[in-house]
Amino acid sequence: MDSDVTAAADHLRTQWDSLDRWLRDLGDELDRDAARPSVLDGWTVGELVSHLGRALETLAACGPVPAGTVPLTLAEYLGTYPERAQEIEQATRALDAEIADDRLGHVAASAAAAFARLDELADETVVQARRGPITLLDMVRSRVLELVVHADDLARSFPDVLADPVDPAALDAVAAELLRVVVTRGGWALEVRDPRLWLRLACGRAPYDVDELARALEPVHTSEAVPDLGRMLPLL
Repeated sequence: MDSDVTAAADHLRTQWDSLDRWLRDLGDELDRDAARPSVLDGWTVGELVSHLGRALETLAACGPVPAGTVPLTLAEYLGTYPERAQEIEQATRALDAEIADDRLGHVAASAAAAFARLDELADETVVQARRGPITLLDMVRSRVLELVVHADDLARSFPDVLADPVDPAALDAVAAELLRVVVTRGGWALEVRDPRLWLRLACGRAPYDVDELARALEPVHTSEAVPDLGRMLPLL
C-alpha cells in the first residue's frame, strides 16, 4: 500500500475508533435521543448515526478499474455532493428505519467491511466508486472527511457530553485537504489557523463570515490578507 494511502487509512481507523467508542459511551442516551433533531438541519440524531454506516459502505463498495482509467480529483468528487443532497437524505432515512433496532451494530459492521475492502484494494491506485473513478488515496481521504465532519456534528448535537469524538490528527489532515482544494482553485498562499472552525466554514456547518474566516485561516506571508472566499464556500 502506498505510504500516503497508509497514512490516510491510519487516520480513518483512528477516527472511526474514537467515534465508535464515543457513541457506545453514550449508551441509553443515544437510543433515547435518536428521534431528536441534530444540529444538521433536517436530520435526527439517529439518522446522523446511521449515515456513518452509509459513508463507510461507500468504501466497501469500491472495486478495481480498467488500466488507464482517469480518476476524478478529490475536489471533483466532493463537488457531486450538493446535487445528491436529496438522494443522500432519502437513502439515509430509509437506512435508519431499517437498522433502528441496532444502529451501532450495523454501523460497526459497515466499518469492518470497509476496512476489509481497503485491505483488498491495497495494490490499486484508482478504484471505481459509486459516483465515478477516484484514486484510492482520495477515496480514503473522503471517508476521513465524512467521519470527522459527522463526528463534529454529533458532538455539537450532544453539547453536554464533555468527551470529544473528533480525532485531532484526523481533523488536521482533513483541514489541510479542504484548504488544498481552495488553494488549488485560487492560488493563494494560506495556512490553517483553527482546524475546527475551518472545517465548519468549509463544510457549511457555520455561516460564512469574513471575520470568522480570518480566525480560521491565515496568510503564509504577513504582508498579505486572507481572501474573501464567500463565492467558493461551502465546498460541499
